[in-house]
Amino acid sequence: MNYPVIVDVTLREGIADPEGATIERALPALGFVGVSHMRAGKSFRMDIDAESESAALEKAAALAERLLSNPVIENASARSGAKG
Repeated sequence: MNYPVIVDVTLREGIADPEGATIERALPALGFVGVSHMRAGKSFRMDIDAESESAALEKAAALAERLLSNPVIENASARSGAKG
């Protein structure tokens, strides 16, 4: 069966995030006040053929660890992409 999966990759706490800092500094000029601790990241959407949703999530987590993220400085998490 085919399962939609989303993998989110973010920098670990304590790792400098210049992209997030730049976005945060620009927000007041755009009328967005009161926003803090902005962190940037990446999101990958895919469909995975697997026997079950949990098997698809395990495959996505392995893919994230080996290819989509740098485990030294980034956290990766896989979740169901099913709508509903």
